[in-house]
Amino acid sequence: MGPPCLQLPLLLLLLLCPAGASLRICAFNTQRFAQGKADKPNVMETLVKILVRCDISVLQEVMDAKGKAIPALVDALNRFDGGSGSYSYHSSAPLGRGNYQERYVFIYRNQKIRVLASYTYEDNHPDRPDVFAREPFIAHFSLPSKQLPELVLIPQHTRPTMAEAEMDALYDVFLDVQARWGTEDMIFLGDFNADCGYVAKKRWKDIRLRREPGFHWLIGDTADTTVRENTRCAYDRIVVHGQRCLAAIVPGSAQPFDFPKKFGLSEEKALEISDHYPVEVELSSGCWGLQPISPASLVVLAIAMLSCLFTV
Repeated sequence: MGPPCLQLPLLLLLLLCPAGASLRICAFNTQRFAQGKADKPNVMETLVKILVRCDISVLQEVMDAKGKAIPALVDALNRFDGGSGSYSYHSSAPLGRGNYQERYVFIYRNQKIRVLASYTYEDNHPDRPDVFAREPFIAHFSLPSKQLPELVLIPQHTRPTMAEAEMDALYDVFLDVQARWGTEDMIFLGDFNADCGYVAKKRWKDIRLRREPGFHWLIGDTADTTVRENTRCAYDRIVVHGQRCLAAIVPGSAQPFDFPKKFGLSEEKALEISDHYPVEVELSSGCWGLQPISPASLVVLAIAMLSCLFTV
């Protein structure tokens, strides 16, 4: 080991960029999340414990008509995180046909991540059929990574009876994003209703998002993304496109998060939160921006600097 002065740059790098630094992206069907759930302390406590694990959370089935439930959730996240104010959110308009409408909501750590642009896919267009019940709300993010500086997230909550058609049409969304922003790095994620009677096995070959090369389905067909013990369905999926994005995936990190088991909840209590597990994936690129230095780390750095001064 070299003299203390020579060790300082390496020490500073290790403190600012700890080994294994990663960024976690989660997608969660929050099952009719609205003011009624936001008013229940036990529900909000568990939601916060789920979402605080994630750097970007993509919420579906948000039915916050008054626009108060999501701000309350983000405020609770910031209080849980020591009042840091590090969480922000970006929401779509209400989407859907008739009286049933939902929002897609991105909740993200604003100290690491910025929203560069967003738009709602124009489904009802003269050049293409009106397929989606809830059109994707697409967001272009800036990430603190040289390997993957930008990433597009495309959430989708399909209508169960149209799951096959909507998943297929996500390929048209891919082409639209590609033409608009000139990027290859995208993640499609959400409750695709991609199993258990909504998608026939023989039809998978006809779904372009599955059939065309370059798309990697990280949550497999045998996964279980449902809370109920009497169901086993891989409804919720994560699909990655782009070589840089794929290279950044932490191997084995894409999986459902069994929050009832993690937090010791009965099925009844878990169903108050949602009937879906979140699905998640981690991206790694060595160092995701500068990390806050803990007080203990500052002491170590100060000792090293003093040693350097006294040895000069």
